[in-house]
Amino acid sequence: MTKQKRADLLLVLITACWGMSYYLTDRCLETGMTPMGLNAFRFLTAFALLAAVFFPHLRCISRATLQYSLFVGLALAGTYVFYGYGITRTSLSNAGFICALPVVFTPLLDFLFRGTRLRRKLLLAMALCTLGLALLTLNESFRPRLGDLLCLGVALCYAIDLLITEEAVRRPEVDPLALGVCQLGVVGVITLALSLLMEPFRLPSTPFTWGAALFLGIVCSGIAFVVQSVQQQYTTASHVGLIFTLEPVFSAIVAFIAGERLRPLGYIGAAIMLLSLLLMEVDWPKKRKK
Repeated sequence: MTKQKRADLLLVLITACWGMSYYLTDRCLETGMTPMGLNAFRFLTAFALLAAVFFPHLRCISRATLQYSLFVGLALAGTYVFYGYGITRTSLSNAGFICALPVVFTPLLDFLFRGTRLRRKLLLAMALCTLGLALLTLNESFRPRLGDLLCLGVALCYAIDLLITEEAVRRPEVDPLALGVCQLGVVGVITLALSLLMEPFRLPSTPFTWGAALFLGIVCSGIAFVVQSVQQQYTTASHVGLIFTLEPVFSAIVAFIAGERLRPLGYIGAAIMLLSLLLMEVDWPKKRKK
């Protein structure tokens, strides 16, 4: 097996874990954990794990890395604030597909704030995505659920996170690995503060909840970050983007196994949204002139 194939396989496994995280998060919240309390537990666990593993690497962290860690951490915290409250107010399948929209929002924000030219492929993907989102979320009264709107906030905040991260790692004085570790700590501290201010902070109360919360922290946040950082150097950006579009597919499969069913129009909308994501990530070959 080549290094690229092994890297792609590991990234697919990470994506499957992220798709499973919607179901595990929902179960943790059903058993008494609060949205911000779960986020704090998840990210502080991931930060503690990575900080212990990479402590020698973090000892010489630069001021620029710390500054960008704060900015990126704020955007990522916004992502998980919307995620924590949105996932409990809509279906797991809806949440999975809507939360995958940063692949569309990122180039749109890049155009608004940097003036990057919009490609025709993006405009077509946005049109398909809007149609699919309408079929997936609108009910008989043509109103989306509150959770669907909150999940749109997830996609928007994560798109901002990606743009700030892209700007940060371009600077030679910023260490990407230290940036990734420190941003987890920022998210953990912010969500812990929100939990103490807004909610009663509760630790997991059952063996299943402990296992699910630790899996979310150690695997979906800690190990997933390390594997993505290391393996991404052995594959291409187009491969990574295409693989990550599988996240809503995995979340829908897990939700289906758990007994969740969508309306027929919902499945059509989900398929159209997946088509729009694939359209964004696949570089279609152009016909060469003779």
